[in-house]
Amino acid sequence: MVKVREDYPQLADGRVDIPRWMERLSIDDSVIERSELLRAFELAEQCASGSAGTVPDVSGDSFFTALEMVEILADLHLDQDSLVAATLFRAVREARLSLSDLEQQFGGSVAKLVDGVLGMAAISKVNAELDVPVLGQSEAQSETIRKMLVALVDDVRVALIKLAERTSAIRAVKNRPEKRYRVAREVFDIYAPLAHRLGIGHIKWELEDLSFRYLQPSAYKKIAKLLDEKRLDRQHYIDEVIHTLTTAIKADGIDADIAGRAKHIYSIWRKMQRKGIGFSQVYDIRAVRVLVPDVKACYAVLGLVHGLWRNIPNEFDDYIASPKENGYRSLHTAVIGPQGKVLEVQIRTRSMHEEAEFGVCSHWMYKGADKTAKSNNSYDEKIAWLRQVLDWHEESGSSSDVAEQFTRAQDRVYVFTPDGHVVNLQNGATPLDFAYHIHTEVGNRCRGAKVNGRIVPLTYTLNTGERVEILTGKESKPRRDWLQSNLGYLKTSRARTKVQHWFRQQAKEDNIAAGRALLEKEFRRLALNSVDYKYIADQTHCASVEDMYAAVGAGEISMLQIVRLANQLIGQDENAAEEVLPRLKAPSKTSKDSSKVRISGVGNLLTHFARCCKPLPGEAITGYITVGRGVSVHRQDCSKLLQLQSVEPHRIIAVDWEVEQTDTYPVDIELQAFDRQGLLRDITLQLATEKVNVISLNTVTDTNSHMATMRIRLEISDVGALSGLLSRLNGLPNVVAVKRVKEG
Repeated sequence: MVKVREDYPQLADGRVDIPRWMERLSIDDSVIERSELLRAFELAEQCASGSAGTVPDVSGDSFFTALEMVEILADLHLDQDSLVAATLFRAVREARLSLSDLEQQFGGSVAKLVDGVLGMAAISKVNAELDVPVLGQSEAQSETIRKMLVALVDDVRVALIKLAERTSAIRAVKNRPEKRYRVAREVFDIYAPLAHRLGIGHIKWELEDLSFRYLQPSAYKKIAKLLDEKRLDRQHYIDEVIHTLTTAIKADGIDADIAGRAKHIYSIWRKMQRKGIGFSQVYDIRAVRVLVPDVKACYAVLGLVHGLWRNIPNEFDDYIASPKENGYRSLHTAVIGPQGKVLEVQIRTRSMHEEAEFGVCSHWMYKGADKTAKSNNSYDEKIAWLRQVLDWHEESGSSSDVAEQFTRAQDRVYVFTPDGHVVNLQNGATPLDFAYHIHTEVGNRCRGAKVNGRIVPLTYTLNTGERVEILTGKESKPRRDWLQSNLGYLKTSRARTKVQHWFRQQAKEDNIAAGRALLEKEFRRLALNSVDYKYIADQTHCASVEDMYAAVGAGEISMLQIVRLANQLIGQDENAAEEVLPRLKAPSKTSKDSSKVRISGVGNLLTHFARCCKPLPGEAITGYITVGRGVSVHRQDCSKLLQLQSVEPHRIIAVDWEVEQTDTYPVDIELQAFDRQGLLRDITLQLATEKVNVISLNTVTDTNSHMATMRIRLEISDVGALSGLLSRLNGLPNVVAVKRVKEG
């Protein structure tokens, strides 16, 4: 049985009276189904009591954490799925309830939210120093981790549930001195700034004050004592100011809302530290805020305030005429108020206030905890997106079409080192890019990589949240293959430059020998004969053929560039017996009046755009086969199309927008490999991955040597694509050699 806390209504048996407690929540019955929420609470209570077949939580902390989280999120007007997910999050995290059971009982959306919050929990395991740059990065780990958190979140509700969980956690450490510093450090460095950037002021202030209380207890107690001594006096003073202002503003016929504002403790301490001033010089300890209907009224009230009390020079800021970088707008003035005490007055419209508290303006530079951090466009854009979605939730309180609101492409990935540091990399980066980011020598000595404990190829594309470990050898031995862009080893220019630099440092004779060997091997594999090396050297601006060899060996000229020049040279040779890649017949295009539309698997058909939905290039489209008028092209969400699809589904045909016409060429390749089970599957899978069309495939296996020889005819766009494909096929297990062969 979970023992009830004093601040919760209770039943006769000592349990929480959930229905009575729910009555005090800020929830809309038109949006929240109370019976479903009650069912979630009952399950959470069962899990916390141990009746779900798990170890009981004697203190009932997981259950009360759920109650606190729901209270926090209800104040933010989150939807039902969010509240249910918050209710059962701790039960899932503590293995008292499985994700599959959760999904079965409350649906996939709730389970996805809980799984997302669990994914963010990896941050709590980071043991790195948060306030210093590491691994050559320009920004502190705390900032990198905050960016990683944002990159992980595709649903704003996940971020808000996590903030609610951390708020509850730092409240709870009051009675757990052994956890105070660790939790406070994490909350202060990561989650308070995240709440700040999301614009959730009241959560940010609570997180900052509670963290400050445990991180710097003496400073906190000193300021708290000074504030407490003046609390009653300040309240009486504020009441007097509000009465005076209300009378003056009403007399002027202005509709205004006036309230006193308590400045939180950390903010006071920070201002004292930043400006090097004492407590008595913090002018906004006593502060009132005036909300008016329009901008004209703002300046009218400002005149009334300055008419009532004398303003302090250099303490007036007009952020309406000159908004802050983040878009913040308001009038700030400090005056000598009643009894000769300093008073701050903020004047803004109600819409300005909503923007400042919840809003649409980016909050990250306004009193930000990280002014030294460099801006990252994609991060700022995602922060803005998260805040817009938050505003959308505030307005609608609905979860309809939520999935469409929460998909966002990223252009950065954030991965962990084995020591728990977070590394910020370009999207599409590989383990090899990661190795060179850590240190040049780590990259040079790289022999392999593990991602989440599993060995992966060096061409593997890293994803946010993965833990990467580099396997190194004793000697620096970069491979020239790494510099070939079509092979996919390196995606960042930084890593590529480091590899090129290593090869430039080697002896020129070694580079010449290596370059010559590379070119000859590649030309043999591609069946390129009678290549004029001098012509290619001239085209690459090399003084001699040997200089060209050296440049290829050092990685300054890519193999792909040389191959394409050789291809062009042979193709231009009038005496050439045949083209390097004989041109295939170009695929048929659609009729002239619909040349922008391609019909999958069909040749030349009459098409026309439907007048009901008027599709535009780039929109998702579908075709409908009409009687006598060819194919009618509709948007996929067209109501008429959906009606036709339900009645005549056999007339629906796949269509797409025509991309730029690409010629393809027939190429024969020969592959030799030791025969094994699954060999053909692996080869065809690789061809499918490369989106290469197979015209024919013939396999002969020598039973004595167990050697399989495959002859494959493919459609290839250019020699560069062929070179990359041959390299990837050659990298498959048991494959001995792959080369291009001439007909006959």
